[in-house]
Amino acid sequence: MSPLSRDQLVSQKAGPLLGTVAIPGDKSISHRSLILGSLAIGTTKIRGLLEGADVMSTKDALIALGVTITRNKNSVWQVIGIGLNGMVSPTTVLNLGNSGTGVRLLMGVVAGQAITATFCGDESLSGRPMARITNPLVEMGAKITSRDGGLLPVTISGVSNAIALDYHSKVASAQVKSAILLAGLNARGATNINEPQASRDHSESMLRHFGASVEQNVNADLSHHIQLSEGAILRAADITVPSDPSSAAFAVVAALITPGSDINLVGIGTNPSRAGLIRTLIEMGGKIDKRNERIEGGELVADLRVRYSQLHGIVVPADRAASMIDEYPILSVAAATAIGTTEMLGIAELRVKETDRIKAMADGLIKCGVNVSYDDSSMCVANSKIIGGPILSAQNDHRIAMSFLSLGLIAETPITVTGCNTIETSFPGFASRMNQLGASISDGNAQ
Repeated sequence: MSPLSRDQLVSQKAGPLLGTVAIPGDKSISHRSLILGSLAIGTTKIRGLLEGADVMSTKDALIALGVTITRNKNSVWQVIGIGLNGMVSPTTVLNLGNSGTGVRLLMGVVAGQAITATFCGDESLSGRPMARITNPLVEMGAKITSRDGGLLPVTISGVSNAIALDYHSKVASAQVKSAILLAGLNARGATNINEPQASRDHSESMLRHFGASVEQNVNADLSHHIQLSEGAILRAADITVPSDPSSAAFAVVAALITPGSDINLVGIGTNPSRAGLIRTLIEMGGKIDKRNERIEGGELVADLRVRYSQLHGIVVPADRAASMIDEYPILSVAAATAIGTTEMLGIAELRVKETDRIKAMADGLIKCGVNVSYDDSSMCVANSKIIGGPILSAQNDHRIAMSFLSLGLIAETPITVTGCNTIETSFPGFASRMNQLGASISDGNAQ
């Protein structure tokens, strides 16, 4: 086994991070490109697809639903679409592993077709809430059973003429919104969704890329409205997947906090609905320069130059949370080095991710000598000397693992992190790529 693919990794202080790092394809867009390519008419070619475990779970589930998906020697994936009513009931349970995005989006797909499928996942995914997805799908006509509390396994019997929904979501969630939109592709009438703040809008952009009519508007009360018109016909459309900004976040923060660092990241997705972290880090004094801004596959893309910076604490407003919800763990690492304190508000959604990310990050940071306070929906991190030294459990959460490994690059003593195997779900080769820049992340047995 490769020493950098083990469950336990050790990160320690090293020299500056220098050079260019390749960031894997965007996970959110990768899931959606496979799914919408499957629902389209014709063959879609996908370049830059993230080949991590989560996306491969979605690919395997789509194949079980009757779609033909292949990869050629040039790493280009081909999806032979079968249309909005072409899927079949799978003969096996659809195991989505650790993929919350995959399972929730595919629930919407199945709910909008006259097929039946049962979804399951690993221990972590089986403990994550699904009722926020299944409740609106039931309103659209699907029949759904689940474990107590709305947990996996979930069985869905869909309908090919779903009831058009006018849904007011209590949370800004791209997964809730996307599941409803996917089920609404076969609805009798327009599908309308209102959410309190704008969540990432990859589904809306990609639906338009494949030919659907989707409108987005801001209401008078600043909530956001999305409408999918009736009668969509999706047609194959090639996609180049941009590099994932959520994965890039770890290299960005590592460079900002490691003295002397100067790195480049090429082709990073800069969709405004995902730009909260970069905006926040720049407000904190981070030297992050966007270059060569362009559009690829319907998405904004840019190259980034990131240099070591003395950061300062700020208040991160609650209305920014939806645009950076996956990046708060690594932001808390940056905050530990920032002069003053950094307050992160309106982040209750972190408690229902792969783990309770507020508690997991706060507990680990405190063990490393960082001054942290938190409650159910906020966290405050003060400038601290990073002592390091403990063995920290990532609780099999890939973003927690990569955040603590990034912190280890500036700690006085090495930080050991367990539960690192799940890093492969979103950022294959993370440790190796960071080490190419000058980091020191190794197998726990190497120390």
